[in-house]
Amino acid sequence: MITEESTIDRIRTRPRFKVFTSLSPEEYSVQLKKFLAADPQFSGNINRESATIYVKTEHNEFWKPYLSLRTEKENSTTAIRGIFGPSSAVWTFFMFLYFIWGILWMVFITLWFVGIQIRSEDYHWGLPMSLVVLILGMLTYLAARYGQKKGKSEMELLRKFAIESTLPFEKKETKQHSL
Repeated sequence: MITEESTIDRIRTRPRFKVFTSLSPEEYSVQLKKFLAADPQFSGNINRESATIYVKTEHNEFWKPYLSLRTEKENSTTAIRGIFGPSSAVWTFFMFLYFIWGILWMVFITLWFVGIQIRSEDYHWGLPMSLVVLILGMLTYLAARYGQKKGKSEMELLRKFAIESTLPFEKKETKQHSL
């Protein structure tokens, strides 16, 4: 088993990794289902090509990390790509905010620039507003990074789970993971 991680993964909004195994995608899917059923600390949905797994906790927080696993055949091995992220609802909300901030920034900076070109004082507020929107975008990014830091221990458990799921499966009574 080989694991790949690049330095860019540390700065991404959705960190990712790649694991190689000698199991076929179908064999890995069956093994992952058995592995998930044997460990009561984790839950998720698994199908033939992808899986979504999360750590069961007493309370759902704003940033509850989910691990999306996708299997692909590469040469003679199977590559398992793991991507960490929040629930799809939270992810959609953050992408919506980034989209809104981007559109507003373009509108305000364009109004300011056009006001300069036509020598009009009507749009002088465009530059300060574009800076406010940039600050809002940075605050949104910082909120996402804060959530990642808050869910780091669960992300480590999920990564360990993904790597262990590629190893030969031996049913154990209970597996203890610490949070």
